[in-house]
Amino acid sequence: MAAAGILLVDKPAGITSHDVVARARRALGTRKIGHAGTLDPMATGLLVLGVEGATRLLTFIVGLDKTYTASIRLGVATDTDDADGQAVAATDASSLASAAIHAAIAPLTGRISQVPSTYSAIKVDGRRAYDLARAGEEVELKAREVTVSRFEVLAERREAEVVDLDVVVDCSSGTYIRSLARDLGSALGVGGHLTALRRTCIGPFDVTDAARVEEIGDRPLIAPAEVAASVLGRFDVTADEARDLRHGKRLAGAAARLEHERAAAIDPSGTLVGIVGGRGSDVKSIMNMPEEAPR
Repeated sequence: MAAAGILLVDKPAGITSHDVVARARRALGTRKIGHAGTLDPMATGLLVLGVEGATRLLTFIVGLDKTYTASIRLGVATDTDDADGQAVAATDASSLASAAIHAAIAPLTGRISQVPSTYSAIKVDGRRAYDLARAGEEVELKAREVTVSRFEVLAERREAEVVDLDVVVDCSSGTYIRSLARDLGSALGVGGHLTALRRTCIGPFDVTDAARVEEIGDRPLIAPAEVAASVLGRFDVTADEARDLRHGKRLAGAAARLEHERAAAIDPSGTLVGIVGGRGSDVKSIMNMPEEAPR
């Protein structure tokens, strides 16, 4: 059986996130692999894969903040809000002033209400929105609250009637960068779409530490204890406390030792027991890991 752990992968353009998972399953010899957040086929960058028992940690990773670098073309709108779609409108953007672009970005930062792209993986009555859209059915998605803590222009290029922007975005989980491109173009009255997207960070995990797809079978996995501690903080337990947590017992009076709402309980051997949280003055298990040999 494959070891449990987390693997960071740098997804190339042109393949799906599921393709990466399928390659990891073959390379590591197990079907028990999942990921903490998909990337569109045109996008590149960080995928966080959970292997064997570490798939239980993905639920604590998927909601972490993310960082993207992206390119936005102003002057052309597409039906998918990205370069994979068909152009539906073109407007001369050559007269747009840089100051106007920056002014239009400002309302798209902070806590905002965002309508996801019609061609998204969000389910509507049990079906993916992109499947409905491709079938010609009308799709209306509800706006959702997201946080964009940084939306910064790194470079600006002008060619003929379009303006291309290179940007960096720090945002909460669930933010659609395609929607930011669409909404920026709409606010400026010229339309806009995403031409490139790269995810560089998920929480504490950085794409610079990720393996290329062809390296998946050669890279060591990150131990569950290291991953959980980096995401939630560390809560050291004795061997007796570890046994109690695994048996579903609370640790009486131990809540004062918790520095955060949740934490990674780690036993004296360095093995992750599970994720714990406070309940009154006690500490109780939120999720237990399958028992494994100490690393």
